[in-house]
Amino acid sequence: MYDIIIIGGGPAGLTAAVYARRANKTTVVIEKETFGGQITFSPCVENIPGFVSLSGSEFAEKLVDQAIAQGVDFESGEVTGIREAAPEEENGRNTFVVETAEGAVFEGRAVIIATGAKHRRLGLPGEEDYVGNGISFCAVCDGAFYKDQTVGVVGGGNSALQEAVLLSGLVEKLYIFQDLPYLTGEKKLQEKLEAADNVEIITGVGVKAFKGEGELSGVTVYDRTTGEEKDYDLTGLFVAIGLVPQNEPFTAQIALNDWGYADSDEFCTTKTPGIFVAGDCRSKRIRQVATAAADGAVAAIAAANYAEGRV
Repeated sequence: MYDIIIIGGGPAGLTAAVYARRANKTTVVIEKETFGGQITFSPCVENIPGFVSLSGSEFAEKLVDQAIAQGVDFESGEVTGIREAAPEEENGRNTFVVETAEGAVFEGRAVIIATGAKHRRLGLPGEEDYVGNGISFCAVCDGAFYKDQTVGVVGGGNSALQEAVLLSGLVEKLYIFQDLPYLTGEKKLQEKLEAADNVEIITGVGVKAFKGEGELSGVTVYDRTTGEEKDYDLTGLFVAIGLVPQNEPFTAQIALNDWGYADSDEFCTTKTPGIFVAGDCRSKRIRQVATAAADGAVAAIAAANYAEGRV
């Protein structure tokens, strides 16, 4: 039996693992995709304390190495649920069983859910058919496929603008489609894109439909004020319109808000004693690497105290 089971291997989960081990608690991190989380797809990160600039993958590697050095166990698998088990005789508190789709079973005294969020879709007909055939969510992964071509980015926040900055150095022409009348990302990113000769920023529009047989060849966008439509020929479209929290398997143990995020306070607790949440899956105003790491530290300390029967 582990003292603490951590579901999710992004910055929140890995920070929690480091803090849990420093509290001398046996710890396992279970991750269904890439250890390091969404940050691994960022080509350049400049707002992590202690680093002037580094890639997301470099930062993730440092987190993983740090956790390994502390003695954290790592397991790959998709967690399908948590159930409460018989209480321990020493303190009378329930323990937990975490199960994965691959058939693995883990027992723990406390659980930290740090599952993060996945890329939000546009929700248009045929979208899933175009994913991998012109629609992408990761410029660092797929940008090179569109070298010297015409592509688009949907979104105007930091993630979208980071994608656009990378793509602007690869493609012949880049369109940015933003549904608001203005971009919401950092000013430095906006300035870089405004200075690029091959970038056209189009605000106040939404994507209405995709074009192309089998592979994407363009999009139809509409003006959100006038309704006027216009077609754009594209070979690639990078969608960066936000994230969807991955909390579905845990609805029996944690309360969710209207947007599906774990309804938790700054102490990272849930309605189930012994289960904690951290990172982008939690209800919060700011979702950055720094705040995810802070959540991981808070949740780990709380989970360690719980495992010891001190709270």
